[in-house]
Amino acid sequence: MGSPGFWDNQERAQGTVAQLKSLKSVFGPLDDLVRAVGDLDTLLELADEDPALAGEVTAEIERAEQRLEDLELRALLNGPHDERGAILTINARDGGTDAADWAEMLLRMYLQWAQKNDYSVALLDRNDNEEAGISSAAIAIRGPMAYGFLKGETGMHRLVRISPFNAEGKRQTSFAAIDVAPEVSDDLDIEIADKDVREDVFRASGAGGQHVNKTSSAIRLTHEPSGIVVQCQNERSQHKNRATAWKMLRARLARAEEEKREAEQAVKYQKQARVGFGSQIRNYFLHPDQRVKDSRTGYAVGNFHSVLDGNLQGFLDSYLRWRVQQDQTPAKVTDRESD
Repeated sequence: MGSPGFWDNQERAQGTVAQLKSLKSVFGPLDDLVRAVGDLDTLLELADEDPALAGEVTAEIERAEQRLEDLELRALLNGPHDERGAILTINARDGGTDAADWAEMLLRMYLQWAQKNDYSVALLDRNDNEEAGISSAAIAIRGPMAYGFLKGETGMHRLVRISPFNAEGKRQTSFAAIDVAPEVSDDLDIEIADKDVREDVFRASGAGGQHVNKTSSAIRLTHEPSGIVVQCQNERSQHKNRATAWKMLRARLARAEEEKREAEQAVKYQKQARVGFGSQIRNYFLHPDQRVKDSRTGYAVGNFHSVLDGNLQGFLDSYLRWRVQQDQTPAKVTDRESD
């Protein structure tokens, strides 16, 4: 980083800085743990001479165990793209205006989580619903292991509540779909043939001033072999929107390749593939009681508003542990399968 011309290529330089932060996020806590164990050895020697220090010894052991548990959890982030940033896309699904409002609530939740973890966030695309909420949005969350932590959020998120948009006060079930892909750099080898991609240019909509509504600056890319569609309209410049859309497409294709490898691994061990896009993964309840429960791991929190304020880490950590258990648990062979 100290070499002349390091910042001449901004994107490459930022990638190197991100790699350094990822390394520090592992080696920093590891160094802290090594020092804590050394301090503990010294404290144990002192406690042999002064029994009054026994309480301090217990507290130091608990702190060291917590550091070790955190490091063991980070060791689970060993996927090919886990250290990268994440491109997170939210789409309102069934539920009309309630679903659009729910999608915006989820957007705020992930923004709050990113802020609590000192991650930077860039808005890539946003489409506002006419009445309330958003139809869709895409954000880039950048920081150490962002994709590794967030990739388990891919799937359908279900909200049950008394609808604020229903005059009769009826209970409403709303759905929003989350997709998470790694933010890949240009140096990653992902082959995309120009003939396989259809580009559509259209006028941007929503907030952003008069300029975005009067010029055809928005870009939509369709990768015809896979059916993947991405779009970007957040920038005033068509050129910038096109560059961002291509980055989003590369990210989605990298995610698709990762899912393909996971599916092949699942077949090898005679298991079902992991929960994918479009599958219900978590339920959020505001009625009749307040709670949030992950349908895969069973992890639950009784404070709905705390989760929506970005306190997601318990869900993310439980998914990582659950995924390892899935890898290590042999498949049960039914009588029909054995026949």
